[in-house]
Amino acid sequence: MSALEDLQVALGYRFRDLKLLSLALTHPSVAHEEGGGQNHNQRLEFLGDAVIQLAVTSELYHRFPGLGEGALTQARAQLVNRTSLAGQARRLELGKHVILSRGEDSTGGRFRSSTLADAFEAIIGAVYVDAGFEAARQRLMDLIREGGTEMVELPNLDNPKGDLQEQLQASSPEAPRYELLDTEGPDHDRTFRCAVLHGGIELARGVGRSKKAAESNAAFLALQKLKASLATPAPEGP
Repeated sequence: MSALEDLQVALGYRFRDLKLLSLALTHPSVAHEEGGGQNHNQRLEFLGDAVIQLAVTSELYHRFPGLGEGALTQARAQLVNRTSLAGQARRLELGKHVILSRGEDSTGGRFRSSTLADAFEAIIGAVYVDAGFEAARQRLMDLIREGGTEMVELPNLDNPKGDLQEQLQASSPEAPRYELLDTEGPDHDRTFRCAVLHGGIELARGVGRSKKAAESNAAFLALQKLKASLATPAPEGP
């Protein structure tokens, strides 16, 4: 089995035009080394980035109708970032398939996160060119699910209030409390603003088209802050 055959098996997708896959794997350094006459993957990377953003945005929008724009943006940023895309590329072993200049290869470019993330985006762009958006979207979603252990973990977006309560009560018996701050707009188009508090301290505020949605958004944002604080190392003593 050829190297590209192996890669197509790992991707779970067989290209009708195999040249697209080869192009997606060709690093710009090849063109620079050969005087600019060689095509490379930057155009496919540009396209793939747009496809990935739209596919993930659409998935989050339809799966979680209670989340507001801010929460959706943060959820997307967790799923789609250079670290997570490079992680997907490593899982697929793209490093051994990337086509590099001799100079780039000799300096470890094959295993550089930026090179791997770019190649992953370019491959999604290549699938889009080869078979259209739905094929690229489905393959991307499958890869995200298959590589879930290497993606940044999302909170429980189906029930952020329950997830927040569980995490807070792991260290305190007190449950979070939600407070309606204000409402705006006419009855048929009202916006609600809520805060979530714990131990008398405001953790986050959320906005939504209903009180329930605003509370869910507040819980989601509080989870983000909680996770960020846990990920930040404590300052060293003198």
